[in-house]
Formats: sequence, C-alpha cells, structure tokens
Amino acid sequence: MRFAFDADTLLLRDAVRDVLDDACTPAAVRASWTDAAAARQVWDRLADAGVFGMLVDESCGGLGLGPVEQVLVLEELGRAAAPGPIVETAALAPGVFAAAPALGQRRAALAAGGVRVCRSGPLAPYAIDAPSCDVVLVESSAGLAVWESASVRWEAARSVDGARRLYRPVGEAGAPVAALGPDVLTWFNAAAAAASAAVLIGLSSRMLELAVEYAKIRTQFGQPIGSFQAVQHRLADAAIAIEFARPMVYRAAWTLANQPAAAAHASSIAKMFASDVAHTVGQAALQVHGAIGYSYEHDLHLYMKRAWALAATDGDAAWHRRRLSDALFAGDTFFSTTETPHG
Repeated sequence: MRFAFDADTLLLRDAVRDVLDDACTPAAVRASWTDAAAARQVWDRLADAGVFGMLVDESCGGLGLGPVEQVLVLEELGRAAAPGPIVETAALAPGVFAAAPALGQRRAALAAGGVRVCRSGPLAPYAIDAPSCDVVLVESSAGLAVWESASVRWEAARSVDGARRLYRPVGEAGAPVAALGPDVLTWFNAAAAAASAAVLIGLSSRMLELAVEYAKIRTQFGQPIGSFQAVQHRLADAAIAIEFARPMVYRAAWTLANQPAAAAHASSIAKMFASDVAHTVGQAALQVHGAIGYSYEHDLHLYMKRAWALAATDGDAAWHRRRLSDALFAGDTFFSTTETPHG
C-alpha cells in the first residue's frame, strides 16, 4: 500500500503555495483587517488558481478532485493565514451545493470563485464576512439550511483575529433556499472539522518556521539562541508534535473520500490532534521570540491568533476527546471498513 501523495497533487500544492507567497504576504493579511479589497485580491488569485473548483465536478467547470487532493492546499491556506471564508467556499460548499438541487446551477460560479459562502452553527457560531457573502450555511437540530445571505440580519462580533470579520445571525426573512437532512449535516460537520484541522497544521508549520528563523538571528551571550540546547529541544518537540498530528489530518481526508461512514470519528481525531499541536507550537514560538513575540506588530500574531480562533472552532480538543470517549464506551468502531459513498 502506498501512502504518499501523487506527483500531480504535490505540483498543485506547490502552485498554490507560489500564489500565496506572492499574493498573501503578511502585509496583505494585515491590510485585510481594515481593507476588504485586500482580501478580495487574495480571493481572486486563488480563484484563478482553481482553488474553489477543486471539489466541483468537471462538468460544472471544476477540477473534479477530492478531499485527499485538497488537504495539502488547505495546509497552504493555513500557512499563509489567508483571509476570508475561503475554506467554507472551497471545502464545504461544493458538497452542499451538490446535495441541493436548488443550488445546482450555481456550481459553475462556485468553481470560478464567483460565489462566496460562509457558515454558522453551534460549533462555529460566527460567520466570516457574512454581509459580503452570497450564501450562508446554517446548522440546526433538523439538519443544514442554506440561506441567501442578504435575507439574514447580521450583527457584527469582535474577533481576536482582525482578518476574520465575524457576524452572528439575529434573524431571517422568508425561507431558506434549501433544507438538507441530518445525513448531510453529519458529513458537513466531519468535513468542517477535517478542514479546520488541515488549516491548523499549516498555521503550526508557519509558526515553527518563524521561531526557527528567529532563533538563528537572535543573539544572547554572544551567540544565536538557536545554539542553546533548551531552545533546540523546545523547537524539536514542536516539530515532532506537528509530524504526529499531520498523519491524523491526512487520514481524516482519506476517510472522507473513501469511508464516509467513519468520517466523524476520523475528523474528531484529526481536530483533536491539530488543536493540541497549534497550542503547543504557538507557546513554543512565543517563548522563543520573547518580548518581541508579544508585540502586536510582529508577524507571529497573524498566525497565532488565527490558530487560537480555529482551535476553538468546530469543537476544541477537549470537546473531541469527550466525543471520542463517549463513542468508545458506546462500543462504536472508529474506522469502518464499509465503503459506502456519501449520497
């Protein structure tokens, strides 16, 4: 059995990284805090690269790929702290649109980045950039409702991350465009947790990169602090934590694509590991940077604050531990061998 990604998937990841390195610099992320046009420029570049059409069928103008091919791209989006509801639009909306006949005709526009999608629910109560989105996915006890964003009244909320402009729904007018049942909601929650986990791995990788770079140039007692064993061990522990968490995230993506009946548990494992590692790496990076790391103006904050926000979104590590514990004591198997495609 071969566990590595194929060459085409790696090339796609590298292409997206090149786009993000050029269009989503730390300066661009900072600009998006106050200038929506800056975030839109990143969005347009990613649309040109095909990011929003990865999970859309080729017949609708997409690339016809799956979660396994997309997981590396989600990592890159995290590594760059890309602003806006990119993950919701690229990773969650294609499956919802495919399951909702009323939205079928909009899949081509979705693939081209012409439709912006946000979401709101118990595990992600705040919608990103809601007033500028076209569609909002709202979770409820009955399932998943799809609303036109313009038909929802929004109230702005404070965010620890300036690039995440948050809103909470406070009322709706009319009726939803589509209402999908509990089976779609189960898939949706698993896909959301897996996507957040992948983004967290990218954020953690970037925080570690910044800490390593800083340890090479910051001197104390006449030599770089990276030469001290205490610093080396802290960074090594952070790197090991990432390498242990990453396979859990890849497993969740594979399970979504091949064993959807087991996707809920696989995604919980991934999100639990990814939330923990983001906390571990963030603490290590902050300690290595010292006082400058606490400065609001330092780039570390761009990634650390995004990690804080996402670690608590779609269930934090403690929530997923409880979920897995309850499933284990109930006698559930975490990984089903039944390969029933999601309907």
